[in-house]
Amino acid sequence: MREAAKTNRCVVYSRNIADKFQRDRFLKMSLPPEKITELKQIIHSQLNQMDIQNRIRDILSDTIQQDFMGQSGKVGEEELLHKLKQQGLVDDILHQLQFRGQQGGTTPATHFLDRDDKVTQLPTKKVNIDPTRRYVYFQIKGGKAFLEHIDESDPMPGQVSSFFMFHIYFRGQRFKSRPIPCACEPQIDEGFLLELHKESSGEAGKMADASTMLSISDPIHIVLIKTEASGETSLVSSNFFEWRTVLASSGNRMSMMLELKGTGNESKVPCGVIEIMMELFPKSTKNFGQDVVAAQISLEKSRQAERERLFLVYAKQWWKEYLQIRPAHQDRLVKIFAQDENMVNRPVNSFVKPLRGGRLLDSARHAARFVSLIHHEKVQSLGGGSKTEQWTNAHAFLCRNKGDCEDHAILLCSLLLGFGLDAYVCVGTKSKGAVHAWVVTISIEGTVVFWESLNGHRYIHLPIDPNAPPMDKQHRPKYPYKSIGCVFNHVSFYANNQPSDSVEVCKFNLKNEADWKSMSQDAVLSVCGPGASLAWPSMPPLCCSSLDSALVSNDLEQQLRVMVYEHRRDLGLTTNFDDQLSYLLTPALAAYELERVTGISAGNEEFQDSIKQAVPDGHTFKGYPIQFSHRNAKRAFATCLKSPVCEEIINCRGDHVRLGVRVKVYPYPENAIATWIMFACKYKSVL
Repeated sequence: MREAAKTNRCVVYSRNIADKFQRDRFLKMSLPPEKITELKQIIHSQLNQMDIQNRIRDILSDTIQQDFMGQSGKVGEEELLHKLKQQGLVDDILHQLQFRGQQGGTTPATHFLDRDDKVTQLPTKKVNIDPTRRYVYFQIKGGKAFLEHIDESDPMPGQVSSFFMFHIYFRGQRFKSRPIPCACEPQIDEGFLLELHKESSGEAGKMADASTMLSISDPIHIVLIKTEASGETSLVSSNFFEWRTVLASSGNRMSMMLELKGTGNESKVPCGVIEIMMELFPKSTKNFGQDVVAAQISLEKSRQAERERLFLVYAKQWWKEYLQIRPAHQDRLVKIFAQDENMVNRPVNSFVKPLRGGRLLDSARHAARFVSLIHHEKVQSLGGGSKTEQWTNAHAFLCRNKGDCEDHAILLCSLLLGFGLDAYVCVGTKSKGAVHAWVVTISIEGTVVFWESLNGHRYIHLPIDPNAPPMDKQHRPKYPYKSIGCVFNHVSFYANNQPSDSVEVCKFNLKNEADWKSMSQDAVLSVCGPGASLAWPSMPPLCCSSLDSALVSNDLEQQLRVMVYEHRRDLGLTTNFDDQLSYLLTPALAAYELERVTGISAGNEEFQDSIKQAVPDGHTFKGYPIQFSHRNAKRAFATCLKSPVCEEIINCRGDHVRLGVRVKVYPYPENAIATWIMFACKYKSVL
């Protein structure tokens, strides 16, 4: 009987230990109930695998005989738990649950968090170190001197505040931190596990030795993004960090303070300081002296500087020859160099690199649709006035999810090159004279297609013969472009050499030296080719969307229903939603998105037939579709009310008024979205 009682008590105590572990962990998390249940099941399964009940029974048997023998009354549960802690059982359980299967002790974790996660800290995924690979553990411990936020206080519970997010890019690997509340001294404490060799680079044969690591000159790109409470994002800092100093540090481990500089006109002004720690896993058997590492870095910089100097000499001579052809060339938009977000002058070819979307984008038209959904914003100069020219690095552009027309055109051109098209970035002006960038593709047959990266539109270009009779309005080109100065991609650069720089009469036979003056491809590749200038980052891979389309669509639809109800209530109107009518709007939204992607309209007949059958005789149906690239219900509803057609639907009066609203969110890479909303009503007119 005593033995049976002991066994039962052991079962209870093992459950108590599991419950205690779960409570301690879950108090620090903000998780849905189903996720908590799943984690409890995992913990319970692990306890069973550890044969925890037999271990508890043995410890309790010895403890009761030695410490509690002869005591009157019952032994308290807290006392027994205290004894189990003293024996180290609880620590063993926690260690096994957190680091089971790892070798060499605690392993740093990489982070994969949703961009839309708010300031609440969520649990992060952890990955084990592969002992056959070489890693750098890059940790950002904390921040100081972010003086712009010196007056910001801690947000109240439930209050949405602005936050920082760190994005890391290194050798084809992308990571991001959790959202960190903005403060003068932000508490960051984020670590990232960076693999030095990736199999996709053909380097999987062996672990990198010391000499190989010293030759890896790719910097760690640190991008700091600030998101306001309103959802607006801004690029705070873009820093290229030289990591190889860890090879000369004691034990391949080092800590230092890194000063972050601003961007654009503030690129020379510090915006804050972060404390970083780096450690090499596994440790190298050979350590270099600081002078060796410094000499290698200095040698690489001097080689790149020499290549850039030679290219600059060539570009000056090329430009002089171009001006001698025709004096009017002086006024053409021939863009050979451009400044990035750190005000560094680079050849424009260095911004473009072929980029494959993997399985995230199915076609060139899907790529155009994706790029068009990234928000457009011109960089304004301090104090207003005209915009500041700034070509942002692709990684920073994707992290911010916002940029100017040049950033969009470069990304689209890179994706089209990845799909095997002969694509170029065009620099010229629009119809009103504003400087603009777009993309052109030229087929084998010579078909010329313009791609507008800001809205995804495609235009087939047929040059007009200037000596032909005037054209009527109907046959004039529909594209908004006026002049073109140059076209370029990652290996080629051509300046418009034709008598007129007007797009309408421009011929795109780029091999014809009479029409286009080309730069030497060898000269371009000397500074923009693979491995030529590793200080300029490569094109980062795209990240898949973390949004659940059905979940976010339903959530936004429910918010809009509440807003419609409250709006009509303020007008003294009753509101009745027809769920079936709302559902019937779904095919229309799908057809609209398909048309935006492919240019082909489909399914309109079925939609019209379903609506006719759902609307009784004598009733009227009205619908209003609209598309956004955000999920802000208030902004969307306010915009819809500005349309007279939509306002008439929402404020509908009559007999048997039934309203419908349908939302469909189409996710794209980098959490870009196409949000389609359709309001509809059916009613019997009383007039």
